[in-house]
Amino acid sequence: MATTTPRGALPLAVTLLTASVALYMALVAFGNITDFGTNQQFVRHVLAMDTTFKDDDLMWRAVTDERLQDAAYVAIIVWETLSALVLVYGTWLRTRHDHARARRVTTYGLLMVMLLFGAGFLAIGGEWFAMWQSEDWNGLDAATRVFVFSGIVLLVNHLPGDGRGRTDPG
Repeated sequence: MATTTPRGALPLAVTLLTASVALYMALVAFGNITDFGTNQQFVRHVLAMDTTFKDDDLMWRAVTDERLQDAAYVAIIVWETLSALVLVYGTWLRTRHDHARARRVTTYGLLMVMLLFGAGFLAIGGEWFAMWQSEDWNGLDAATRVFVFSGIVLLVNHLPGDGRGRTDPG
């Protein structure tokens, strides 16, 4: 059931920002599916830690089995695709003026993106697999941009009100 239709700049902003993250994630997933090999190599190098400082205290963490590397990459693509679909659904709910449900669905989609880029790429890739040490295979800047952008959209998604002094109960 649709909630009262908030009008104004905030609902429009949330809809367009959510659609922007959805588009970004859809393009990332599409790119990884249609150009599988490019980021496959990225994931393989990060997991293998073959361009890090080769510190013996860290190298035991390396994953060198290509089957495991490829499984991780496929899992990333599946997560990206699901995130995009959830965000597309959240955007669609906003256009249907089901703002309470749209807020929840959008929150789930944005959290999925933030988990991938925050926990997955920044924490696990960056720290556990020491991606920060690599000059060639370092995606921390890109991951940070996506994490911050998604976080800002999440905050906007949870701003109270519709721009006219009423609050959205969702």
